[in-house]
Parts: sequence; structure tokens; C-alpha cells
Amino acid sequence: MGDRITFLGHSTVLLELDGARLLTDPVLRARVLHLRRHGPAPAPEALTGLDGVLISHLHGDHFDPPSLRLLDRSTPVVVPRGAGPTTRGLGFTTVHEVDAGGVVELAGVPVRAVPADHDERRWPRFGPTATPLGFVAGSARTVYFAGDTDVFDGMREIGAAGVDVALLPVWGWGPTLGPGHMDPAGAAQAAALLRPRIAVPIHWGTLYPVGVHRVRPKALALPPRMFAARAARLAPDVDVRILRPGEALDVEDAATTPARASPPAPRR
Repeated sequence: MGDRITFLGHSTVLLELDGARLLTDPVLRARVLHLRRHGPAPAPEALTGLDGVLISHLHGDHFDPPSLRLLDRSTPVVVPRGAGPTTRGLGFTTVHEVDAGGVVELAGVPVRAVPADHDERRWPRFGPTATPLGFVAGSARTVYFAGDTDVFDGMREIGAAGVDVALLPVWGWGPTLGPGHMDPAGAAQAAALLRPRIAVPIHWGTLYPVGVHRVRPKALALPPRMFAARAARLAPDVDVRILRPGEALDVEDAATTPARASPPAPRR
């Protein structure tokens, strides 16, 4: 099996790298509080045989206890410093708390924690705090998972170390964005700083407040297209690949296949 990336929706991505299976920020339910899922739920086979789970921060649309309880508790979990007790409280037996710069090896694959610019408090503003992180996973090929972040100068340093694929948040879970997030223009700036070979927009088109899609549907479909258009101007050497929830990208094939001229809108 080659290296593959499967976008499961929002910030949940299955990374298959160097024979390891890593899952980011698992949110697997049809509904999280007032947010309804649009698009298909992750396929059960995507959640089995995992070698690790990467948690970027403690906000409810990234750290979801009911979703985490669906996973095998023996799976190693990598979390920001401060999130360990809460994660162990869910029954996980191997929890690695890391700061930016820390490295954990999962099934032989190095995972390096990198900074992120985002609010550290547990959403909605109570409970434990943990400084948000991104992660760079892989050795032969590397994938940068930004988690949730605004643009910051340190992205240039992350990119200088070499990034094959960047998973960049381009929106959020509602019709507007608060501070600490990247919109399509911000994500294009990030792509220009990172200079990955491939950029995949995430954190869009999946979670949305109940009923709002009827009156403000554009945020469910437009952000990745807007990102692709802006990135074409700011980072023309970066190959933007838009995936629907459930779609996969074979990294080797992507190196030789032209990007799609008209990326598909998400299925509802």
C-alpha cells in the first residue's frame, strides 16, 4: 500500500503513511450539540486498525469524547500538554502529552508537534486548557496537519523542513469565522509560507448549525474553491486537491496527475 490521505470530514483525516494508520481530530457523530453533520459518516473500516490518534486542541469540534469512545482504547493518542488527564479519563491507556517540538513515534512513523495560533481553552470556555498544536507526520513523505490555526510566521519554518502535503483549514463550522481561524485567503497565505507540494483544504463543508444551511448554504461548498483560486495566485507551485468527505488521495499518483480544474461540491 502506498501513502494515502482520506478526508473524513471537518478536521478528521485518515493518514496512511509508511504503513501506519493515523487519525486526526476524530469527530464521527451525526450531530455535535447544535451542529449537524453534512455528508457521509466515516466508513467503519477507516476507524479500525489505527496506530495512533492525533488531537490538535480541546475545542468541541476537534476533541469529542463520544467520538473518541468509538475507538479502541488501546490506540495511542497524542495530545497537547494539559489534555492528558481528560484523555486518560476516557479510558485510553497510552496517552502522549507533547509540547511544540516534541516527537512521538507511532508504528515506526515519527510525528512532530508544531505550533498553532488558536485559543487554548476548552469550548465552550470552561474545563481544561491545552496549547493548540499542529503535527508533521511521516519520514519518506511528510504531511502537515494544521489542526485549527490562524496564519503565523512560523509556518515558513515548518515548510522549510520539507512538507509534501499540507492539510489546511479553510473555514469552520458556521456561516462566519471567529479569531484564530483561516478563511480561504488566509489558508492561501499559509500555502505560500509552507510551500508544500500538495495542499488539501479541510475544516469545511461538514458541521453546520441545524437549519442554517437552508438560508446560508454557501459556506458548505464555496470555501475550498475560493482557497484554490487564491492559492493559484499566491502559491502557484502548490497543487491544490479538493476532496469530498470520504474521498482519498493517493500521494504517489498525485505527484504525476494534474489537479482537477473544477473541484466537486460536497454531497449533502
